[in-house]
Amino acid sequence: MREKTVEQKLVEAVKASGGICPKFTSPGFDGMPDRICLMKNGRMAFIEVKVPGKKPRPLQKARHELLRSLGFKVFVLDKLEQIGGIIDEIRAT
Repeated sequence: MREKTVEQKLVEAVKASGGICPKFTSPGFDGMPDRICLMKNGRMAFIEVKVPGKKPRPLQKARHELLRSLGFKVFVLDKLEQIGGIIDEIRAT
């Protein structure tokens, strides 16, 4: 399965849940997550999308830890089965 497929399913599921999940780009600050998930009531999280079984690169891991240290939720999504749980966790925070 391709990363693009996982990413598309994520976007569709977030939209069906009443949120948006735009592509997140940060010129000049490499390693940031692929998507930012924005849900009702100001709930948000960053999501790194990977092909099944692939792990984030060291720079990506460092950026994830930076975001977490600032109080943001960061998820690594590499299986379609994770999408529902991620959305539930974002809505619960």
